[in-house]
Amino acid sequence: MKILAACAAFVASLLTMQPATAQSYPAKSVRIIVPYQPGQGTDVATRYLAEHLTKAMGQTFFVENRAGAGGNIGAAEAARATADGYTLLMGTNGTHVLNQYLYPSMPFDPEKDFEPVILVSSFPMVFLTQPSAPYNSLPDLLREAKTKPDSLNVALPSTTARLVLELLNQQCSTSIRGIPYKGSGTSMTDLMGGQVAVAIDTVSASRSFIASGKLKALGVTSLKTSALLPGSKTVAAQGLDGFQVLAWNGLYVPRGTPSAVVQKLNAELAKILAQPEVRQRLLELGHEPAGGSAAELAEFAKSERLKWGPVIAKAGLKAD
Repeated sequence: MKILAACAAFVASLLTMQPATAQSYPAKSVRIIVPYQPGQGTDVATRYLAEHLTKAMGQTFFVENRAGAGGNIGAAEAARATADGYTLLMGTNGTHVLNQYLYPSMPFDPEKDFEPVILVSSFPMVFLTQPSAPYNSLPDLLREAKTKPDSLNVALPSTTARLVLELLNQQCSTSIRGIPYKGSGTSMTDLMGGQVAVAIDTVSASRSFIASGKLKALGVTSLKTSALLPGSKTVAAQGLDGFQVLAWNGLYVPRGTPSAVVQKLNAELAKILAQPEVRQRLLELGHEPAGGSAAELAEFAKSERLKWGPVIAKAGLKAD
């Protein structure tokens, strides 16, 4: 009887543990691992949101950068952390979708090792060219690619940019050549200098050049017109129905983190992301604010894996 009573007490303590954890959480500082260099887009947006979480939750939320291997180093550290809500990861479409298809081995499992919290933001890519280029739309570019297949080369400063071009080539039966770049700085310089004909990059990296007339946009890769670049047509609206490529940021915690903590983080971030001044600031930083439930982030990431796994396999793409 004593053993049964002890077991019953233990089960009861487990049932009451999560609400109590949620009520007291956070009781100390919380680190958010960003698996990229300081100053990069995900890092800047995460630091901004960390300030708001600090104000909302009464404890310091701070960013710790752990860059390398396309985000895998930082994500692996987060996966190994104690599942108590005091280590978070700002994951991306790289860490939680693309890398498992690009790298021969992974130091973590993006599904099994993490619990999703909330989709924080997304941002489309944009096709760019010089103002004097003989094409003013994506159909113009595709005609050029088919009539003069050797005349086009496209600067690709990121893995997501590589995938945009690969998806275009696969859907349109073109063979536009991509030239890898390490970051946007050199690729923009080469595009404006005429060393490459086209570039694919984020809106945040390119919109100042578009606004000043130094570059022109041929199409953005969101399904709907992006608030980041009003007035620019989408690729989907130019004849490629359903064409969508988004980079994105989503908050994750190590698998096993109490669900009550996950729910509290989701609720607080949802409130923050709904604030007009926060939404405006994220747009200024090049991010379209998102939101939703943890389950919605899980389903979204799953759909992304189903989409990009076959594309990467067909192209034979590997990490640089």
